[in-house]
Amino acid sequence: MIKITKITTQKKNKQRYNIYIDEGNGEQYGFSVSEDLLIKHMLRKGMELDQATVQALQKEDDVNKYYSATINFLSYRMRSEKEIRSYLVKKEAEPPQIDQVVEKLKTEGYLDDLEFARAYVKTRINTSSKGPQIIKKELFDKGVNKQNIEEALHLYNHSLQFDKALKVAEKKVSSNGQKSQKQLLLSLQNFLMQKGFNGEVIQSVLEEIKEHHMSNDMDIQAIQRQGDKLVMKYERKFSGFQLKQKVKEGLYRKGFSMELIDQYLQNSIEDE
Repeated sequence: MIKITKITTQKKNKQRYNIYIDEGNGEQYGFSVSEDLLIKHMLRKGMELDQATVQALQKEDDVNKYYSATINFLSYRMRSEKEIRSYLVKKEAEPPQIDQVVEKLKTEGYLDDLEFARAYVKTRINTSSKGPQIIKKELFDKGVNKQNIEEALHLYNHSLQFDKALKVAEKKVSSNGQKSQKQLLLSLQNFLMQKGFNGEVIQSVLEEIKEHHMSNDMDIQAIQRQGDKLVMKYERKFSGFQLKQKVKEGLYRKGFSMELIDQYLQNSIEDE
């Protein structure tokens, strides 16, 4: 049997205690425990323990250490269960210890993937231009299950999605004045898809853009800029009819109507 000969408070951590023992060959340092374990197991001077009990105490104390470290990890922001488990693996915790810490965190209310997902969605809505499909993937990568993700994404309703998508689309329009309306709308569609918005929201936004942010003047200004660039590109090699054909092909690929193209060519390139 192992006999406890002395219990002292650690100098650097007043909530931990050093346990000194005697196994029959004099007093020596045995192990340390948290204040919670000291009270829970009523450890005291003169108490006798077997080796199995000491080992069990040390394992339980390790779990408490991992739990305390995880609480500190959670103090910076909420985490998913997958993030917590990955953190504990890096801390070299054993699988049973990880399970114990995770279960305790859930019991204490520190770990809840649904609440984590809801908070994550709210943050993304407020701080990013991402649509729900991107956020969904991010939550999936963090280990949140499909049911919790879908529940959390209810916070990102159609109205919020439309407002967010319209805002980023309007910004895109203001920085792409040299494109034809057709090319610009296609560019916006692809851009919003990449941002993670669904087809219904995208179509609504494109209709709004066409109604309030586009006019024939835009195409006239754009074709002048694009056409002049193409003329400068080809005029060293071509002239007259050949030059017109090259510019016409280029402008058509950029989404301008044949009517506008013909008007531009008539005003900008002389026949030989």
